[in-house]
Amino acid sequence: MTEPSTDARSHGHTWIEKIEADTKVSGCYRVKKKKLSTTRNGNPFLSLILADKTGELPAKVWDRAEDLSNLFREGEIIEIAGQTTTYQGQIQLTVSRLHPPSEAPDPDMFVETSPFDTQEMMRSLRTILNQVKDIHLKSLIDGFWKDRKFIDLFKNAPAAKNFHHNYLGGLLEHTLSVCRLATQAADHYPSLNKDLLVAAAFLHDVGKTREFRWDTSINYSDEGRLVGHLVLGVTMLDEKLKSQKDFPHELAIRLRHLILSHHGQYDFGSPKEPKFLEAFALHLLDDLDAKMNGLNRFMERDRREGAWTDFNRMFRKYFLKSSIPAAQEIEEKIETTDDRQGMLFSPDF
Repeated sequence: MTEPSTDARSHGHTWIEKIEADTKVSGCYRVKKKKLSTTRNGNPFLSLILADKTGELPAKVWDRAEDLSNLFREGEIIEIAGQTTTYQGQIQLTVSRLHPPSEAPDPDMFVETSPFDTQEMMRSLRTILNQVKDIHLKSLIDGFWKDRKFIDLFKNAPAAKNFHHNYLGGLLEHTLSVCRLATQAADHYPSLNKDLLVAAAFLHDVGKTREFRWDTSINYSDEGRLVGHLVLGVTMLDEKLKSQKDFPHELAIRLRHLILSHHGQYDFGSPKEPKFLEAFALHLLDDLDAKMNGLNRFMERDRREGAWTDFNRMFRKYFLKSSIPAAQEIEEKIETTDDRQGMLFSPDF
């Protein structure tokens, strides 16, 4: 978890990860979701999802809901005060006061960053990519690596808006993880072309540097919504290939397919499904890393009481979050030479 900001503007802020039931809450929060509804009696109320860099919190506004709703839009930051309660096993905030911030809050309060050091991740990624032996793939990777504008975006970009690695530096963290998995998979399955798989693991999500924009929140850019990171990734690949002398045509086609097919299925946004070994492997490794990160964060941030999480709508199930009790290890008796000699010369032997 990223440490809370030390900016003076965050003083007095109640961090969401620290909020407990039956406590007073005050501070500035980003409105991640907003919905104006009515009760069965026809009275309006506001349902909100408030967020800071440490988590999310459901909230309700029961009084003057329509008037207060006109003060802000979804995605904006508001200053609130209220009291928490427990509803259906979850902490929920009842807002008693709401208004625009009295002063500009610290932007770092609202956008989470990767828990890992950026420079260390970059060094680790470079070490893996340096192992690529194919001269054409190596030259292509260097073309991206020497593009300072791309690298600056790549180091800071999120990997997603919602489910996995959805924080600044998330794209770098995810890419490094998939490259590590690709290296291990290629070592385990010799039929895989290791250079091709590792290069594709590095390139598979480069389009996300243009798909997202980020300041106090993560949102899609216009070309992100209209085109998407898979097609943007192929566009960026083709731009770099223009400067690659004698790059094999067949290899370029394979790389384009790897990027376009890594979501695995048409209904998951892939223009193509994987049609050779490295493409199939990349899809599985990418899917594994995304789901492990997303599920782990979901379970860590779950505020529901008891051993089971709240219902996960993406996977349509509850997850067991209690850890397995520590196993008791069997203490094996190590026989010494003296022990064995004693047995050999025992009258009962």
